[in-house]
Amino acid sequence: MTSATPQRTARPTELTAPALVACDIDGTLLDTGHPPTVAVRAAVERVRAAGHHIVLATGRSLVGALDAVDVLGLDDVWVVASNGAVTAHVTGREYRVTDLHEVEPEAAVRVAVEAMPGIRVAAELVGVGYRVNIQFPDGELNGEQHSVDTLEELWADATPRLALYGPAAFGLAPILRAMSLTVIETRPDWLDVTPPALSKATALDKVRRHLGIEYRATGAIGDGENDLEMLRWATQSIAMGHAPAHVRAVADREAGTIDDDGAAEALLSLLG
Repeated sequence: MTSATPQRTARPTELTAPALVACDIDGTLLDTGHPPTVAVRAAVERVRAAGHHIVLATGRSLVGALDAVDVLGLDDVWVVASNGAVTAHVTGREYRVTDLHEVEPEAAVRVAVEAMPGIRVAAELVGVGYRVNIQFPDGELNGEQHSVDTLEELWADATPRLALYGPAAFGLAPILRAMSLTVIETRPDWLDVTPPALSKATALDKVRRHLGIEYRATGAIGDGENDLEMLRWATQSIAMGHAPAHVRAVADREAGTIDDDGAAEALLSLLG
C-alpha cells in the first residue's frame, strides 16, 4: 500500500497538547458487540480533558462509527471511517462529511462474483448502510442492508468501500490489488476494498493538518491489519497486546489486551 504520509523522525516520551490521538474501535476501544468499559471511557475523557483530540479511525462504515461515538459519549469529534475513505466531523447528533473517496465498483464486483459464485458483496451507502447482493449475517455489517435484484444495481453508484465475504475470499486480494485498489485482508473470509492509495493514515494526516497539530504530536492505538499504516505514521504508536505479531512489530510499544483494558492503559500512558 502506498502512502503519502510523513515518516517518523522523533519519538518524544510524551505528547504535548494539543495532540492527535488516533484510536481504532473494534478490538481496541471496545470488544465488537459490547460497550466500552468504564476504564476505557474514563481514559478517553482524561485524554480529551488534557487538551488532546481523540480521532476514531476505523474500518467500520460511517454509520457504524457514529454508533461508537455515541457509546463512547463523545462530542465534537473527528471520525475516519471505511479505512480512510470517509472522514467526518461529528457535533451533537449531526455529522458533516469533510472528505470522501469513492471507487466505481463494477470491475471489482465482476471479478469477485465470477471467481467465487455465491460470495457476498456489500457496497457502502454513506451514513446509511450497504447495498448487498446477498444478505450478510447479523452483526457483520453496520447499518441497514438493502438487497438488490441485479448486480447492475450493486455497482450503479460509486462507493467508498466494498466488503467481500465468503470462504477463502482472501484469494481475491492479489487480483484486486493488481487493479490498483486498496485491499485489507481483515480475515480469511473477508476483504475490505477501497480506492487506491488510501489508509487510515492518509486520512488522519489531513485531519492533523486541518486541526493545526504538529506532526510530532501524534499518537495511535490499534490492533489489526488495517492499523498498520496508522501505527507507522504516528510519532507514538501502541499496539494492543492481543494484536498479531506483525502488527505489534511495527508499533513503538505494546499495551495490554482488550480483556485487560489495554486501551485505557495506552491512552493514559500518552499523558506522560
